[in-house]
Amino acid sequence: MGALLTTASILMCPHGGSVTASSANTRAKAGGAAIVRASDTFTIAGCGFSLPSGPHPCVTVQWIVSAVRNKVLGDAVLTSDSVGLCTAGDQVPQGPVTISSTQTKASGL
Repeated sequence: MGALLTTASILMCPHGGSVTASSANTRAKAGGAAIVRASDTFTIAGCGFSLPSGPHPCVTVQWIVSAVRNKVLGDAVLTSDSVGLCTAGDQVPQGPVTISSTQTKASGL
């Protein structure tokens, strides 16, 4: 069982960009912040990844593994065990999201 991710969790792309979660969930909270769901929006700022043709930064996160049993507002929540792929503007996967820290009071499966 992993700790539930919230809007206050610290997430990063593999190139050091910061991930910000925007959630429509205003009801369920853990550690004082909204619990995030796989359907929420995750934007990335500050990614410095570049290809020989020029900059190719990570801009969003697509979650491929979420909690199986726990839901908020009918959608699966995310935990520290969840897996997300950072993607560029052209939807090319650029590597896994790194979960640096989250609240530790609530967990899910």
